[in-house]
Amino acid sequence: MIIQDNISLRHYNTFGIEAKARHYTEVYSTSELQEVLQQWKGGAPFILGGGSNILLTGDLGRLVVRNCIKGREIVRKENGKAWVAAGGGENWHDFVLWCLENELGGIENLSLIPGTVGAAPIQNIGAYGVELRDVFHSLEAVELSSGMEHAFGREACRFGYRESIFKGPLKGQYCITRVMVELTTGPHHLNTSYGAIRETLENWNIKEPTIQDVSRAVTAIRSSKLPDPAVLGNSGSFFKNPEIPLIQFEALQARFPNIIHYPAGEGLIKVPAGWLIEQCGWKGQRIGDAGCYEKQALVLVNYGTASGPEVLELAQQIVDSVEQKFGIRLAPEVNVV
Repeated sequence: MIIQDNISLRHYNTFGIEAKARHYTEVYSTSELQEVLQQWKGGAPFILGGGSNILLTGDLGRLVVRNCIKGREIVRKENGKAWVAAGGGENWHDFVLWCLENELGGIENLSLIPGTVGAAPIQNIGAYGVELRDVFHSLEAVELSSGMEHAFGREACRFGYRESIFKGPLKGQYCITRVMVELTTGPHHLNTSYGAIRETLENWNIKEPTIQDVSRAVTAIRSSKLPDPAVLGNSGSFFKNPEIPLIQFEALQARFPNIIHYPAGEGLIKVPAGWLIEQCGWKGQRIGDAGCYEKQALVLVNYGTASGPEVLELAQQIVDSVEQKFGIRLAPEVNVV
């Protein structure tokens, strides 16, 4: 176990925020993680994955443990299904591509989502009509206070819209070391009705798409809307899409007839946060090096040397203006640390 002191985290968070870890180490197996937890006596560590869903607002004065646990395997196949597991430190998009190479379907709509496999259940990642919980089977996680390994099934994770028990009651208490999903070996059920997937496939003259085609379409759509973190620091969607009661939506629609919306379950309507932000004039705006991306208002960006507090201040101004105009208070999807 090698613990380094005063390590910059700028290259370990996709916002490119300059912040330091007082102590830093990497783990490549569950046993290494347990060894760190057994020997380290300086309080609960902070677990870092791909750094794609966090906004660092200052230095971290504790041990930062980067989850680098790798491994991918098809555990078993049966009756048109496959149970597939991956280490918590695996890159999520690489895992999706590996599943597609093995003709396994179900997560093609989740292509190009940044981050690690271990972070995916925490956020219950989702895109284009699919969420992780739709294919989730189970996970293994190590409790940071005891070093004990625990298993969690779908119900135990308490998945919600961009939520899970690991973002709520158990926040900061576990490190997810392995995730298992339940995919299809064929025939695959394709979800092409959400967003611009169908339109993209039609433009490509693809009439009978495969899971690989859907993945390529999603990748193309995301690439056209979202900046590459290697070029322009960001954490993807900064805010959740709010879900509001039908009666509140109907009152808004009377005032704003062109409001974009989607059904979100019984008595609820989802309104795209990006649309709300754009209507308030924030798209393409910049305050110092913190800005609202010119192609997608839902994405906040770091144009160079923005600090975490500067990005957070911009986010707060956006939240206040949306609430003032629409009576809807946006909630961050990004974890503010």
